[in-house]
Amino acid sequence: MSNTEKLASKLREIVGEANVIEDPEKLKALAVDGVIPKVLVSPGTIDETSKVVAYANAEKLAVIPMGNGSKMALGGIPRKLDILLSTRRLNRYTDYDIANLTVGVECGVTLAEIQAKLAGEGRGYFIPLDPQHSQRATVGGIVATNDSGAKRFLYGACRDFILGMKAVFPNGDIVAAGGKAVKNVAGYDMTKLMIGSMGAVGMICEITFRITPKPDAEATLLFPFDGLKEAAGFLRKLLQSKFYPASLELLSAGMAAKLPATSALKGNFIAAVALDGIEEAVARLKKDLSEMGRQEGATDVVVLTADGHREFWIAYRDIADPLAKTHPNFISLKANFALSKVMEMVGAFETGFKEAGLDGALFCSAGNGILRAVLPLGDDLGAKTAAVVGLIGRLTAESVKNGGNLIVERAPKAIKEKVNVWGQTRSDVVVVRRLKERLDPAGILNPGRYVGGV
Repeated sequence: MSNTEKLASKLREIVGEANVIEDPEKLKALAVDGVIPKVLVSPGTIDETSKVVAYANAEKLAVIPMGNGSKMALGGIPRKLDILLSTRRLNRYTDYDIANLTVGVECGVTLAEIQAKLAGEGRGYFIPLDPQHSQRATVGGIVATNDSGAKRFLYGACRDFILGMKAVFPNGDIVAAGGKAVKNVAGYDMTKLMIGSMGAVGMICEITFRITPKPDAEATLLFPFDGLKEAAGFLRKLLQSKFYPASLELLSAGMAAKLPATSALKGNFIAAVALDGIEEAVARLKKDLSEMGRQEGATDVVVLTADGHREFWIAYRDIADPLAKTHPNFISLKANFALSKVMEMVGAFETGFKEAGLDGALFCSAGNGILRAVLPLGDDLGAKTAAVVGLIGRLTAESVKNGGNLIVERAPKAIKEKVNVWGQTRSDVVVVRRLKERLDPAGILNPGRYVGGV
């Protein structure tokens, strides 16, 4: 019996015959940056997950968790991949307490499913997250990558809506942290530790969220501007005003051309402002912000409501999905920066695209200090590799100069091999490595994929 057959046999003892795949042809399609797993295992309970991870730890086998695969492009090239652990059978609701505004779910439930279920309760509720790949991303993947979305401007980040969680640590221990009642405790906040950890120190299996009532009214205002100076000036004025929209975004013309609602607008930059709240407040905001936009040089004001509003934001946050399907060498970058540096960052990225001879487009969460750029390359990656690598280095330096950093969210393996996908290494990488050594001394969880190559 080969090692792979032995591994598959042991995993079948834990999760059942039908929940282990070792067919090499099927596994090729599940490769992570070209690294093919030996087996795919789908545990149906947290206890089964614990047993799989504990066995992997004892045998020093590398484990990479996966939900629907929407976040698998993020991270470094894995050093090793023995077990690809699917979370899709971990799909139960563990708490559903609308009266106390909480919902608990296992990690394999999609956010879209939860939102649809909550929307049908009473007046309607939701979790105020609008991450990328929102229609198919599981909550485990969203939390593990700390993906919050544009509404972070009004509602806060992913961490602000998580009351507690349950995780499986590398030795197989099931650890619960936090809960519906928030109390002051001494020691590490394990919930916060797990958020954004990419599953490098433990596998998130269950999450309890705080939910909030849906707003009575929603709308989106689109403001085309001829120049970056005018667009940035409008955003700056809005940030300094008494108004507080739900999200505050800036699109380059290249990005606007890819979205149905903005493709026909004439302008080099488009500001997109989402509003929500009571009907009277939204109506007043539409009027006041439209007037402010025109005063600051907007060439038009387009108002989206109802289906138009919802469809715009779905297309906006999920733009990477259609681009990745039509461009096999698609690259996505994410930078953060000081809020006062919107104009400098957008200008530096636009100039960088032009000087590198690459057709890039960007969209910026001006109220959150986050900028994303997409490079939908063609088939001739080899001819563009040097230009792309040079551009990533230049944009990383610009991000650091403006108070942040840059990560490569998605790129072909040939690019990942030549850049640091987590940006400029900082002093806090020492803390990350120490935590990894402490919690995962055998290095079995996501080896090589997280910050510092841990």
